[in-house]
Amino acid sequence: QVQLVESGGGLVQAGGSLRLSCAASRSIFSFNVMGWYRQAPGKQREWVAAITSGGPTNYADSVKGRFTVSRDNAKYSVYLQMNSLKPEHTAVYCCNACEETIPVYHNWGQGTHVPVPS
Repeated sequence: QVQLVESGGGLVQAGGSLRLSCAASRSIFSFNVMGWYRQAPGKQREWVAAITSGGPTNYADSVKGRFTVSRDNAKYSVYLQMNSLKPEHTAVYCCNACEETIPVYHNWGQGTHVPVPS
């Protein structure tokens, strides 16, 4: 069964940190690259970060130096550490397997909401 379950979101004040988690089914996690995406209110979903099975990472310019993606292959999980959060980081964050920045699966998880009030 193809499944993605995100967690770890919640209200955080500007300047705070959060660590998001994504638990993927084995079939998804076997994909070489796992990525994080976000959709801010009124905007399209955008790619945020990605990590290969071997560890190399890639980030959108807007989050470089602030977000860190990691994965635990034994737990079929991917994580996103977000530091120094700002109101513009408010979004629903989702994960997916990806090819470069393009998501692979059409069935997304429910995502996890990160509101950062101004």
